[in-house]
Amino acid sequence: MTAINNGPTTTQAAVLVEQNTDLVIDEISLPETLDVGQVLVEIKYSGICGSQLGEIDGVKGPDRWLPHLLGHEGSGHVLAIGPGVKHAQPGDTVVLHWRPSRGIESAAPKYKWGDKTVNAGWVTTFNNYAVVSENRLTPIPAETDLKAAALYGCAVTTGFGVIDNRANVRLGDTVVVFGAGGIGLNIVQGAALAGARAIIAIDRFANRLELAKSCGATETIDGSQINPWDRLKEIFADEPLDVFIDNTGAPTVIAEGYKLTSNRGRTVLVGVPKSGNDTAIHTLPLHFGKSITGTTGGEAIPHEDIPRYMALTEARNVDLNDLITEVEPLSGVNDLIAKMRNGKSAGRCLIDFSL
Repeated sequence: MTAINNGPTTTQAAVLVEQNTDLVIDEISLPETLDVGQVLVEIKYSGICGSQLGEIDGVKGPDRWLPHLLGHEGSGHVLAIGPGVKHAQPGDTVVLHWRPSRGIESAAPKYKWGDKTVNAGWVTTFNNYAVVSENRLTPIPAETDLKAAALYGCAVTTGFGVIDNRANVRLGDTVVVFGAGGIGLNIVQGAALAGARAIIAIDRFANRLELAKSCGATETIDGSQINPWDRLKEIFADEPLDVFIDNTGAPTVIAEGYKLTSNRGRTVLVGVPKSGNDTAIHTLPLHFGKSITGTTGGEAIPHEDIPRYMALTEARNVDLNDLITEVEPLSGVNDLIAKMRNGKSAGRCLIDFSL
């Protein structure tokens, strides 16, 4: 154990107290010591991912860890390190991510909220100071724009990783992206960077589709206005669909998208269905080259892929700040979540701890 000397003793945090309710914003106490592999980070920016909405909604079932902290995508600075930490030093600028990377996987920290224990995983970012496992952060150059850097914790690495590692998009491929939220937009952007010929983005919100066009979508379909399947069947009546990527987790979308792909087409499932929601597909084509697969964070390896993707976006003049459409202080986290649900937010929502 390493004592945290002259450091913060408390942190503002958004706490999930009960599923299907707003997060509670309050001050909680930090652990007094750092265990093996733990790192104390001052978080500057945190993204909000659909996964957090799923945790709030209980998509995977009842939550046995309540109350607990949320967030898995952020950027900040290292304040202190625990025993055994080799890949981060005090003063480092870092991206915080949920995909495990190099270094120690530490014990999960415990925070105090009055007489209650607040649980946390290996990384949380809805708190301005966080104890994070060494293998859940990656050092980046000190001069990096921290606002954009937060997106490499999930949105960019997942989106680009889906294209790179799961969809295996080739030059000239045709791609459909069903769901154009924060990750979906980066999937569109990744497909464009990979040389896809046609990229069709589908969503129910026109503002997201406008942003998808700026990310490289060659056509958009507003599912609130027309039946997207009718339009897709028109587009692909005379040419095969190579890749269908679902971000919704909806069983009907998964089944229809799978049917739409060619004999050697790839269906990639990013969205997670609600517990108990199953789908049915005709499996015979799987024996002859067609495929359907799930993905976990685009199978990204953060300490390798974050520097690689940062170099790519810099070389191609991709400004990730264009994807950030809502920024609020921690006190506004529930408003940001509401905007994600009702579609008022077109791109990524960010918590700015300096506000």
